Amino acid sequence: MSEVKRKVTKAEWDQRVNLAACYRLVAMYGWDDLVFTHISARVPGREHHFLINPYGMTFAEVTASSLVKIDLDGNKVMKSPFDINPAGFVIHSAIHAAREDAICVLHTHSLNGTAVSVQKQGLLPLSQKSTFILASLAYHDYEGLAVSEDEKVRLVRDLGEKRFLMLRNHGLITVGETVADAFLFMYQFEAACTIQVRAQATPGEMILISPDVLATVSKRLKQVLRGTGGALVWPALLRKLDQSDKTYRS
Repeated sequence: MSEVKRKVTKAEWDQRVNLAACYRLVAMYGWDDLVFTHISARVPGREHHFLINPYGMTFAEVTASSLVKIDLDGNKVMKSPFDINPAGFVIHSAIHAAREDAICVLHTHSLNGTAVSVQKQGLLPLSQKSTFILASLAYHDYEGLAVSEDEKVRLVRDLGEKRFLMLRNHGLITVGETVADAFLFMYQFEAACTIQVRAQATPGEMILISPDVLATVSKRLKQVLRGTGGALVWPALLRKLDQSDKTYRS
């Protein structure tokens, strides 16, 4: 048993394992950016503490024990030899503080997601997957590296109650009530962006999905996904990880 596991509650350890798994899955699907993006998850309990990646470690290296526990002011609340990404702290602390339902915040700089973020029209209703995103999508204009405290207000304002946030000229964010939900949302977000980039590279006029169809998406999604869908796919994703490398659980 690791030293960290001995020091934390079972609920926190379970959250650490899920978050470490999320990092590994992001790396597995190729959405990571060396050491420069971040995923955070709130620690169960009354305190507003959350877990984030050790700065300088690739996503494929992250383990449950290596995650850094901090408060909303960026202070470590548990001893760790690792630092955190200051830009990661600004973005994630703003969303965690503003949204009680923001248990997990997942941010990527994926190539396809960033490619769509620079397009003036943003995400287009081109595919079934895009309809999932458009039902709850917001945009935030680029203000440079996210290290300024005063950007928090505008970031939170632009996000509102949405689950998906496209950071213009920067990347993608998803907000979930669980780690599983945030990952599933990003899977759909990234897929919708990839389809758009590929469709735009082919000749011929693209067919847009009608507003009438878009209006029915939210209701139908609940039927298909049995809620938000994370709980449905997460056990299978953990089995997939365990088949290749279980070290994220350490």
